[in-house]
Amino acid sequence: MQPRIDFYTASPDALKAMIALETAVSKLPLEKNLIELVKLRTSQINGCAFCLDMHSADARKGGESERRLATLSAWRETPFFTERERAALAWTESVTLISQTHASDADYELATSQFDAKEMVDLTVAITTINAWNRLAIGFRKMPQA
Repeated sequence: MQPRIDFYTASPDALKAMIALETAVSKLPLEKNLIELVKLRTSQINGCAFCLDMHSADARKGGESERRLATLSAWRETPFFTERERAALAWTESVTLISQTHASDADYELATSQFDAKEMVDLTVAITTINAWNRLAIGFRKMPQA
């Protein structure tokens, strides 16, 4: 694939806003490893090679195990994730695939069993932000470094 537009230089003001949103997500009081799992799972669903490369490296730097990274796409079938992580991953899938799921009541109930109202908003903002980054990277064919 050929890169299309360098979205950082094409619209600095728009990217400044995206970076400000990403900075805000990085300061949310949710667990950092949980946020990386959310970013990775969203990027798996969306097929964003650039974000998968970046966030798998970030997760490893944060101490995430290879075993959990390797099985993230099959998290429902593994014993490697906590109940809180499972709830976050279910909500991540539901929000990322919103045109199909319409944010199901079952996924919402599971998430709210593990996250309070503020955490639910914070988690959803994190999911929304990585979905936006995925759409920029995929739409404009941003490639990971070889």
